[in-house]
Amino acid sequence: MAKKVVATLKTGTGKQFTKCIKMVKSEKTGSYMFKEGVIANDQVKAFFEEKK
Repeated sequence: MAKKVVATLKTGTGKQFTKCIKMVKSEKTGSYMFKEGVIANDQVKAFFEEKK
């Protein structure tokens, strides 16, 4: 049964979301931290261009 469920999930038109990870420098401590998000493919460029 599990194989059938996995097979039906993969029959879509393609990926519509992308997991993005961006390294951001903290203003308080000066150290770097990571900001992650699952973003729609058409908004990936805006995610990396934003400052915070």
